[in-house]
Amino acid sequence: MEHTDKNIVKKAIAPRPNDAHKGTMGSLLSICGSYGMAGAGILSGTAALRSGLGLLKCALPKSIYPIIAAGIPESVYLPLEENPDGRISALNLPYLLEQKYDAVLLGCGLGVCDDTKVIVEGFICGCENPMVLDADALNCIADNPDVLKNAKAPVVITPHPMEMARLCGITAAEVNDNREMTARTFAARYGVITVLKGAGTVIASPDGKARINMTGNSGMATGGSGDVLAGICASLIAQGRLPFDCACAAVYLHGLAGDFAAKKLGKISMLPSDIIDELPKAFIACGL
Repeated sequence: MEHTDKNIVKKAIAPRPNDAHKGTMGSLLSICGSYGMAGAGILSGTAALRSGLGLLKCALPKSIYPIIAAGIPESVYLPLEENPDGRISALNLPYLLEQKYDAVLLGCGLGVCDDTKVIVEGFICGCENPMVLDADALNCIADNPDVLKNAKAPVVITPHPMEMARLCGITAAEVNDNREMTARTFAARYGVITVLKGAGTVIASPDGKARINMTGNSGMATGGSGDVLAGICASLIAQGRLPFDCACAAVYLHGLAGDFAAKKLGKISMLPSDIIDELPKAFIACGL
């Protein structure tokens, strides 16, 4: 199986034109966060912006708007009606689908309930732009992964082994026993690009292509690192390149930034936000 490398990153990311402006560098609709999980929205959104995105539009429960807006002043916001548990109400689905965007990031800190299940399935079946589904977006469809077959546009999923196990109806140990085959099989069966996270993240495409990533380290084994990866991946896709190439590039850059963070701070003390801080160095190291 091929490895990701700097050349993959250069292939995935178009040269930045001298006359670029926010309207030409991609727009991302981020549907992330819930009461008690605002940090996931901040980490994923900040990572998206640090990865070259032109415009970030954060759709979130109105109760956490002040928190996330303070954390990401560069974004625009869609504060939404929420249910009693502080999660986005399904009543917002038509409004969200009519927004203008180049790609969607869905799931980081979203929460799992009847409302969010309706939103996730509604986007899979009704959205015509590429999507990255992470975290609770995957948990929302764990009982019905067949809905992925109804997607109208490319979908990238970014599960860790436990989320992959829920989707496949097996154990996390069984996932890790054969990571490459698990990712390849799921990608082919459901027609989605599958990023199976972990040491040696596997990126598999429905057409049979697969790559393994060798950047990254154990200091990244902390809550929030996956939100950062999802934000990077969605940002690159919104900027207009092929989703599989973007997924491979995002995994490589995420791990490389994590390696820079570990070198600077040590594996014990580094945080997901430190990975974001090292993203500029990772892009530069790739010649961008």
